[in-house]
Amino acid sequence: MRTTESSRPVQAIASAPGALRLLGTSLVARLPLVMLSIGLLVHARHLTGSFAAAGLVSGAYAAALGAGGPLLGRLVDRRGQTVVLLASAAATAILLGAIAALPAGAPVALLAALAAGIGLATPPVGACLRTLLPGLLADPGAVRAAFAFEASAVELTWVSGPPLALVLAAAWSTGAALAIAGVVLLAATAGFAAQPASRGRRPGPSVERPCGGALRTPAMRTLVIVLVAVGVLFGAVEIAVAAAADALGSTAAAGPLLGVWGAGSLAGGVLAVRLGGGAHGATGLSLMLGALTAGHLCLVLATGSIVALALVLLAAGAAIAPTYAGVYAMVDRAAPAGTATEAFAWLATAVAIGAAAGAAVAGAVAEQAGPAGAFALAGGAGAVALLAATLRAGTLAGGEPPALAPAQLSAATAT
Repeated sequence: MRTTESSRPVQAIASAPGALRLLGTSLVARLPLVMLSIGLLVHARHLTGSFAAAGLVSGAYAAALGAGGPLLGRLVDRRGQTVVLLASAAATAILLGAIAALPAGAPVALLAALAAGIGLATPPVGACLRTLLPGLLADPGAVRAAFAFEASAVELTWVSGPPLALVLAAAWSTGAALAIAGVVLLAATAGFAAQPASRGRRPGPSVERPCGGALRTPAMRTLVIVLVAVGVLFGAVEIAVAAAADALGSTAAAGPLLGVWGAGSLAGGVLAVRLGGGAHGATGLSLMLGALTAGHLCLVLATGSIVALALVLLAAGAAIAPTYAGVYAMVDRAAPAGTATEAFAWLATAVAIGAAAGAAVAGAVAEQAGPAGAFALAGGAGAVALLAATLRAGTLAGGEPPALAPAQLSAATAT
């Protein structure tokens, strides 16, 4: 059968076993990380008997996670992946074991401190993976397709992680769920770090790192601004879906509805893989952000029916993974020399910051204006992301000046 243009990126990924192994081990390593948000919340609630205390502990973890990602990413860029990944995974597993072993009535301050330590130490496996993929796949189309595939596959962890944490907590205990997550995280991160491409990743000897780190270039600042706004959209939608389900007298439907949203992203990512990896360049990113905005604005009109919400969420979610893929594909040109891992970590932090802000504001909006108002907030955040990408398109077009162009870092490409 004749090879089609759309199938070539897929075949290029399939022909690189090293890339597939990295993708697989990174997904296993990130599954326990998804479990931690809900796992720490229910564990703190179990130990303290207070949702307020549990929220404080969960917030400490989220804030530290956002701060720790770029710091560890910068350390990876300077020291290589192996030592940083293994040390951070070991520290995270130890801290998870410590918080899991605490007795009922443990001080909230101690719980919050341990949760913050877990967030700071969380290994940046996703950022490390995305840094390696361009070195394993020479075809730019295959790199974009790999980013789209990875963004789609991550949705599976978000769909399965929280229920798995709750099942483990119900079957054994909330502490046992956290301890198991720590063991899986350590083993999977070690498996990722043992891959030839990860072990061989070393900073180039001639790389001079800028004082401003990954955010020195206008292009990186544009991508971070865009993803902060996209994060606000995500946070607002999560609250709006819960509010809409509650208003329709079906609070339990919120979880399945968010699962449908994730399924839409998965489907969109799979399609993007077949078509070559999602958004291409600044114009393509603006088009995907336009689709993301329009799809989520349509949710304003679907608040009267669970079925209508599910259908629109499925369609709206289809733009998520391709948008991520387009942003990730720009980092290689946008990040200053020697800062690729830090740059990818900043993108994750940007989404986390935006999601936290979006959830907080959407809660107040939903209280006053109902779920339609919260969905309107989400659409407005998408419009801000689109506006930022459009107005700052010049920063994303073309390469950076030679002094800031990313240096090629040595990476093992053994398959």
